[in-house]
Amino acid sequence: MRYITVLITLHFLLQTVVITARPNAVLPAPNRALPNNPVFNIKDYGAVGDGKTLCTIAIQTAIYRCEQVGGGRVLVPAGKFLTGSIFMKNGVELHLSKGAVLLGSTRHADYKKNNWYALILANGQRRIAITGTGTIDGQGTALAANVDSLYKAGQLDGSYSNNRVHERHRPQLIDFEQCANIKIQGITLQNASCWVQRYGRCDSLIIRNIRVRSRAFWNNDGIDLVDCRKVLVESCDIDTADDGICLKSDRRELACEQITIRNCRIRSSASALKFGTNSYGGFRHITVENLKIYDTYRSAIALEIVDGGTLEDVTIRKIRAKNTGNAIFLRLGHRNQRVAPGQFRRVHISNVRVEVPAHKPDAGMPLEGPVVEQPHNLFPSSITGLPGHPIQEVVLKNIRITFAGGGHPAVAYMPADSLHLVPERPKDYPEFSMFGELPAWGFFVRHVAGIEFRRVKLRLVKPDYRQPYIMEDVKGLRR
Repeated sequence: MRYITVLITLHFLLQTVVITARPNAVLPAPNRALPNNPVFNIKDYGAVGDGKTLCTIAIQTAIYRCEQVGGGRVLVPAGKFLTGSIFMKNGVELHLSKGAVLLGSTRHADYKKNNWYALILANGQRRIAITGTGTIDGQGTALAANVDSLYKAGQLDGSYSNNRVHERHRPQLIDFEQCANIKIQGITLQNASCWVQRYGRCDSLIIRNIRVRSRAFWNNDGIDLVDCRKVLVESCDIDTADDGICLKSDRRELACEQITIRNCRIRSSASALKFGTNSYGGFRHITVENLKIYDTYRSAIALEIVDGGTLEDVTIRKIRAKNTGNAIFLRLGHRNQRVAPGQFRRVHISNVRVEVPAHKPDAGMPLEGPVVEQPHNLFPSSITGLPGHPIQEVVLKNIRITFAGGGHPAVAYMPADSLHLVPERPKDYPEFSMFGELPAWGFFVRHVAGIEFRRVKLRLVKPDYRQPYIMEDVKGLRR
């Protein structure tokens, strides 16, 4: 295979940019088990592991008894236990033994909610855990079909778009709100009808060594952290039809902060690592390292501020992505027109290797990412702010991206002297394909103040009519 190698050769330096040191993320304290923890076997409270008998009351009773004695372990033994919504309580560890399966009911009527419907819920609880080597299976395809039938019968309100009922009617597997000292470890989570697991405004959370397999229905993000702090996500294996690990911010006075994500493997028919789309408060003091990404339709790394929040002091390093549609997408937008645009600053991305193929990376998956309708060649990485509101202080170091290339003007044509034709689209949903055909095949950079490219190498497998780099309204460029 012949490669055309392009090293960045930017011959102008507008001003010196100083990138401040990022503080190390603070990891949550371990979830300490109570001494001499009592064990409450759900079978002792009437649960039957035949996969048919609804065990909601039995499981919930075991949880209540455990809470009443000050905490302990609720044991799910080997077997298939059908259940509707259950609520975690202070001091309770729900432990799934080898061969244990919690089967989510396929009837919407069996679910309750915090803000979202879910199989396992908690609100304002402390010292809670879900552990073991068993499985939580949401039976998402059948459950989503039940929700759809209720909506069409007029028994559920809300919106209906893209051939599915709104997310808030489709139950997740886990939804924890305003909880603290949480541990999720060892289990398998699969077949959600919506997001797999959501943690909102939680503090001191450890998600370790879990396996996510969720391609049963749409909108099934692997892990969603919403305005959480002091979080460690490590050694997780995620395969999902929507974003893999996704940070969101729903409240302007809050943010996702002091978060570490490391040593994870991700496949996604959306983006592997994503901050946003909701970004009202923002994302601060976050470290991501050692991710292995594969067969991912959209971006390996997508960082987005579009709702007025602040993204700052983010370090991402040691990323390996194969067969992935886009390498890096950084976007400061203005979707929420009721407030001023947010801030996007002090981001350091290093030691990244990405291979972008000519074909659709998730082709053949049960729920593929949507095809971009307008004609286009391969999309480059992009770093884009807004006029008068630039992305600030970005360092790209030791980056190597291999593109399939093959871009041809007969497919789509955007010459380098036609930058005025590239739309700004401040209100649009942020996505690496949002600007349509771009005049660069490697990096498109616009409205940025302070950016450093250090040892950045781009490779083409086949020639492309476009230039490797296009930069517009960029100040403080260093190489």
